[in-house]
Amino acid sequence: MSAFLQQLPALLGVVVGALGSYLAVVRSDRARFHREQTARWEDRKLSVYAEYARTLKMSVTLTYRVAAHFGNDPHPHPLSPQEAAPLMVEATLARDPSGEALILLGSPEVVERARTWVVSVMEMERFLREETRDPQGWQALLQRQRTGREGYYAAVRDDLALPPGHAARWPLPPAREDGPAQR
Repeated sequence: MSAFLQQLPALLGVVVGALGSYLAVVRSDRARFHREQTARWEDRKLSVYAEYARTLKMSVTLTYRVAAHFGNDPHPHPLSPQEAAPLMVEATLARDPSGEALILLGSPEVVERARTWVVSVMEMERFLREETRDPQGWQALLQRQRTGREGYYAAVRDDLALPPGHAARWPLPPAREDGPAQR
């Protein structure tokens, strides 16, 4: 029995060492799993955020083209409301699923900024449905849309801890003063 008692401290050391090693491995695996899971969700969120911006930008580009038809915008490729109608429907329908994914995965701040942006785009669409010919009014709507887009991108960058990005404000020539584009 004395031989057993003499070896007991060594045996306890082995058990404590094995238990410590096991706990360290479990903790390390748990931390790695958490990091990988976070990275997967961040990738998914970035994908959802980019897809929403892409679908909304499709609507914006179409509004630029229709506004050019009415003489409100200098876009080089005017599009009549009749030609734009099916494209606008398609763009609006594409916005809905990407908007739902955004609501599901987006942070509250990103979702709120997305709402601000899409409301400004909807106001642009209404302006054009009413066939308004007002370049100054159009420029005010463009400014609101650009501010909404900047706010959305800033919120996305904050949510994903990305560095600041470009404001994407390039000087454009003024709208034609001679009225609607002739095709």
